[in-house]
Amino acid sequence: MFYIEAVAVIAALWFLFSYYKWRRDIYYPLEKLPGDPRYPIIGTQYIFIGVSRNDLIKVFIGKLKKFAPLFRSWNGSIPEIHLMKPEHIEIIMSSSNHITKGRHYNDLHCWLGQGLLTSGGQRWVQHRKLITPTFHFKILENYMNVFVEKTGILLDILDKKTDVFVEKTGILLDILDKKTDGKMHNIYSDITHCAVDIICESAMGVNVGAMLNEDNEYVKAVYEFIQLIVWKALHPYQPTFIFNLTPTGRTVKKDLKILHDFSKKVISDRKALLKQEQQSGSSKHNDGEDLFGIKRRLSFLDLLIEASEDEASEDGKLLNDSDIRQEVDTFMFEGHDTTAASISWILLLLGNHPDIQDRVFEEIRAVICDKSTPTSISELHELKYLERVIKEALRLYPSVPFVIRKTKEDIHIEFQQGLIRTYVWIYLVHRDPEIYPDPEKFDPDRFLPENSVNRHPYAYIPFSAGPRNCVGQKFALYEEKTILASIINRYKITAVKKMEDILIHIELILRPANGVLVKLERRL
Repeated sequence: MFYIEAVAVIAALWFLFSYYKWRRDIYYPLEKLPGDPRYPIIGTQYIFIGVSRNDLIKVFIGKLKKFAPLFRSWNGSIPEIHLMKPEHIEIIMSSSNHITKGRHYNDLHCWLGQGLLTSGGQRWVQHRKLITPTFHFKILENYMNVFVEKTGILLDILDKKTDVFVEKTGILLDILDKKTDGKMHNIYSDITHCAVDIICESAMGVNVGAMLNEDNEYVKAVYEFIQLIVWKALHPYQPTFIFNLTPTGRTVKKDLKILHDFSKKVISDRKALLKQEQQSGSSKHNDGEDLFGIKRRLSFLDLLIEASEDEASEDGKLLNDSDIRQEVDTFMFEGHDTTAASISWILLLLGNHPDIQDRVFEEIRAVICDKSTPTSISELHELKYLERVIKEALRLYPSVPFVIRKTKEDIHIEFQQGLIRTYVWIYLVHRDPEIYPDPEKFDPDRFLPENSVNRHPYAYIPFSAGPRNCVGQKFALYEEKTILASIINRYKITAVKKMEDILIHIELILRPANGVLVKLERRL
């Protein structure tokens, strides 16, 4: 009995000491910062109780503006710091010591494992070093044919939604059946399917045909998994083991099996092909020609397999199939949803600003002449105004509105902190009136060289910044330019709603709640 009492006393003393240390080192310093009152167990999360999905953005932005430029919140007893000034953000994002992601990314581990998005430490450093060369300019040129091919399919689909169409004879005729004349269409799913097709072919060398076959098992699993994981993230108080027993949890498990089985098979088949080529005497650096001398597209997967083999020959380190699958799945996840959201916001903005749309159209016609789409990266580089339009749209509607880092050592901003979750609010720093006068105005000329020269380097971070910046940002920019130039070249876009009336979903990705509602008119 004495031993039980002694253990109980020691446990109580340990708890009291830990609580005292927490109050002294964490609670009191952070309570000096502005923020909502903290309550036991729930912290400050009560502000989200009863808030609908459509109103989350209003709650977030309301609190951010109320307590700006720096404030704290509590997720239970876990402190969170919110940053929205470039000088504060630079301290976190420029450091190679603060590269660990926050716990909100944990729900993605079951799909992405320890890929570039979710990993940290030395593993992240090694994989980043290995993957970066696969996005070299010369390699990105190989993806241009994929962009053009998939964009052509998208245009064929959108043709069916326009007020006029082109027959096989090439004669422009008015639609006889006026069912679609002047009506709005939601083209968000069309854009998303195009992005999925591009990323699947680029990442894995596989044509899943999402635009032509929406019932594709892999594509459905991707969409369903992301939706369910977002739902889980919005219900953080449900333990994982209980979630796994629910119908939603079982659906997630089913989707994961489909996703992983597909990736495993593709990797296995791809490795077998590369081995066959090597055994036949073909070089793996033969500009992508297969056994029959036919030009073969090099996918991200091919390059990753070859890069891992090269790395093994130098350092004795080799990515196994699981490592490769995690990176390919990460590229799949990050590469389609963010791009689709960005293109969607740009089309809505151009549909609300016909003068800017006309200027974009004139530049496109001057560059590609009578072609339907750009066909080379050199042409994409000539689309200077379109690039400024994309940059300004990403300022107003960054695909990733915030990132979360977990600091592992004390930092100095306006106080000292230790192991604390830090939110970097990209959405808010991009709308800082001290940096961007009249911040709600859509003005692509903000990104003219003379208007950007004195801007703080961390005042514009749509692709993150510092060591953990987006490795695929050039890929994304080329893809977006190709799709947007092709759409604007062929159609006049008219938005159905004003930007201020469009509902925003702020989750993993910042997206228009009701899609891209527009009217399409074929240009003569």
